[in-house]
Amino acid sequence: MESTAPCFCGNQQAFSQCCGPILAGTRTAKTAEQLMRSRFSAFCSANVDYLIQSHHPSKRQHNDRQSLTETINECNWLTLSIINTKRGLAEDTSGEVEFIASYTHQGKTLLLQENSRFINEHKQWFYLDGDIIDSPRSPSDRKLKRNDSCWCGSGQKFKKCHG
Repeated sequence: MESTAPCFCGNQQAFSQCCGPILAGTRTAKTAEQLMRSRFSAFCSANVDYLIQSHHPSKRQHNDRQSLTETINECNWLTLSIINTKRGLAEDTSGEVEFIASYTHQGKTLLLQENSRFINEHKQWFYLDGDIIDSPRSPSDRKLKRNDSCWCGSGQKFKKCHG
């Protein structure tokens, strides 16, 4: 990816300054949210190794590589919107990040809303697991008002973006 290309995670930084160094292993995620964002970027860039490494060892399964590869091949991840964070700062030992991710699968744009749990061990954040929140499966199912922020995470009002 070009050094000036925007980061997949939706931050207003270049990938090379945001999630790129974390995925390359030259910098670690300092917060649970940074790890969440870097994992989204890993899905976007098909970095299966990083997804496995950033998943807590106690939660890894023997078929993770195959499962993640299938997901990456079947889905095109589009946008990430962070809804809420609880704890998860550099000095915390645990944290939660609620997010909505949009993606395409079999020609349809869908949404995934999850409350993810993270643990910080020896200054290293890991993804533990998450609860999928029963939310609308597609953007058209969401009942947004014209002046609400758009579901895609663009920062624009719904009426100016996808409304």
